[in-house]
Amino acid sequence: MLIIDAHEDIAYNALAMGRDIRHSVHETRLREEREGVNLGEDGTGGIAMSGLPELRRGGFGVVFGVIFAFPMHAATCCDSCYAQSYTNAEEAYAVAQQQMAYYNMLAQEPGISLVRTQQDLARVLTAWEHSSPAEPERPLGIVPLMEGADPIRTPEEAAQWYAAGLRIVGPAWQQTRYSGGTAAPGPLTPDGKSLLREMERVGLILDTTHLAEESFWQALEHFQGAVIASHSNCRVFAPGDRQLSDAMIRALAERDGVIGIVPFNKFLTADWTRERRFPVTLNQIVLHIDHVCQLTGDALHVGIGSDIDGGFGRDETPLELDTVVDIARLADALRTRGYTEEAVLNVMGGNWRRLLERALPSD
Repeated sequence: MLIIDAHEDIAYNALAMGRDIRHSVHETRLREEREGVNLGEDGTGGIAMSGLPELRRGGFGVVFGVIFAFPMHAATCCDSCYAQSYTNAEEAYAVAQQQMAYYNMLAQEPGISLVRTQQDLARVLTAWEHSSPAEPERPLGIVPLMEGADPIRTPEEAAQWYAAGLRIVGPAWQQTRYSGGTAAPGPLTPDGKSLLREMERVGLILDTTHLAEESFWQALEHFQGAVIASHSNCRVFAPGDRQLSDAMIRALAERDGVIGIVPFNKFLTADWTRERRFPVTLNQIVLHIDHVCQLTGDALHVGIGSDIDGGFGRDETPLELDTVVDIARLADALRTRGYTEEAVLNVMGGNWRRLLERALPSD
C-alpha cells in the first residue's frame, strides 16, 4: 500500500537538531538519550518517530520535504531553533538555501530522488511498486515544500526557486511579509498578492496551511492554480485558527485540493494539552478524515500530512503510533469504520498522487 506524506521537516531537523533522516528512529533515540537531549518537553521536535529505514518499511513512496526558516521573534523555545532562524529576508533566504542544498545532497543517496516533474513522480512510483519493504534502498521521492514564504525575497524570485526544484509554497507560518498567519490574523499584503500571481505563472502549488482566515479566502480568490492544505485538521474538533473551518474544507474540495491530517493529539481533540494529557487513539484521526469526507461527499480530498517530528513526537500522538511505520495502521482503522478499499488507498496516498500527477509540470 502506497503512503504519501505531505509534510515532514526533514532538512530543518537535520540542520537545526542534528537529526539525520538516514538513521533509524532507534539510532536517533539512542543518540539523543545518550547526549541528554530531551526534545519532547518544549515542543521543538518531540521524541523521534521518523527515519529513512522506517519510511521504507512503512510503505512511504513520496514525502513532501519541508523548507522552513524559523522567525527569530518566535524562536524562544530552545537553542536549536536559532540555528535555522532569521530576522530579515536575506537571512531567511540563506537558511532556506541551506535546506534546499540538504535535499539535493540527500537525493544523492541510493534510492532517494527529488520529484520535480510528472516524469520524476512516475519513475519513483514505478520503481517503488516493483520493490519490497525489506529493500534497504527502496525508492523514496521528495517533493520540496516551503513553509512560510519569507525566504522568497521578492515575488519575482519565485521563478528562481521553482527552477531550483521547489514545487509547493505556503505563504504563512505565523505572520510573514506576505500574509497573516497562525495566531496572527490579517490579510494578504500587496507583496502577497504579487507572490501568488508569480506562483501561478510559474506553476507553484499553493499550500494554505497556516494562512490566517482572511488571507486564506483572499488567496483562493487571487490564485487559480493547484491548492492544498498540507497539514491541517478540522476546526470542529480542535477549535482555533490553526485548523480549517467547514467552509474552508468545502472550498478546498471545490478546487480539487487535498487536506493532510496531522496525528498530533493537540490538533485531534480540543481537550488534550501538554499540561493535561490523556490517551488518544487512531479513531480520533479517523474522525477528522471522516468529517472531511462527509463535508465533501467523497474520499478524494483528504490524505496524510503527518508533520511528525515537526514540533511533536511519540508521546504526543495516538497510542498506536510509535514510529512512521505505524501510520499504515490507519488503513485498518478506516476499514473498520466502513471505508471501501478504494477509499482507503486514496486516503493513504492516492489522493496526493492524483494531485501531483495533475499539478507537477510535464517536463
